[in-house]
Amino acid sequence: MTELTLSLLPDFTLTTVLQVILALGLFNVWLLRTGKATNYRGGQAKNLKEEFATYGLPPFMYFLVGGLKILCAIALLVGLWVPAAVVPAAGVLAILMLGALAMHIKVGDPISKSVPAFCMLAMSTALGLLAL
Repeated sequence: MTELTLSLLPDFTLTTVLQVILALGLFNVWLLRTGKATNYRGGQAKNLKEEFATYGLPPFMYFLVGGLKILCAIALLVGLWVPAAVVPAAGVLAILMLGALAMHIKVGDPISKSVPAFCMLAMSTALGLLAL
């Protein structure tokens, strides 16, 4: 009799660790903390919608960027079992993080407010390169 084995747990590698960290970080910001103030919000914004307004972006951009980030988070988790999803998700996320850094610069934020975006950019870029 032939045994069918299915690995439910992905291999524990730097790539999988980055996928999980990035996905959980995105879910945290966009699902749990969207309405909360943090030290990293652009300008004097108290929540994510105010932050997008501070950057001078139209209201639909909040939904577009948020949707893309949630899709990236889902794709990164799916990528634990479907590796082809990782590079596109990491690439889109890197582009979004470049945009986030540009917005912080646009409004004259201190560098400290850009730390999370820079860390997400570094991790998504590293992930994309590792997963190639």
